[in-house]
Amino acid sequence: MKTIWKLLLLYLLILLFTSGCSRTWSGIKHDTSEVYHDTKEVIHEATA
Repeated sequence: MKTIWKLLLLYLLILLFTSGCSRTWSGIKHDTSEVYHDTKEVIHEATA
């Protein structure tokens, strides 16, 4: 019976963590996308 409570607690913690980080993850993806495109543009200009 204790394992059920541990699993439930773990599930709730994961749920809280992922819901809290969803905005952060979205921001990280946006920032890395911007950096990738900027870098690609700079390399293109440098080699043109």
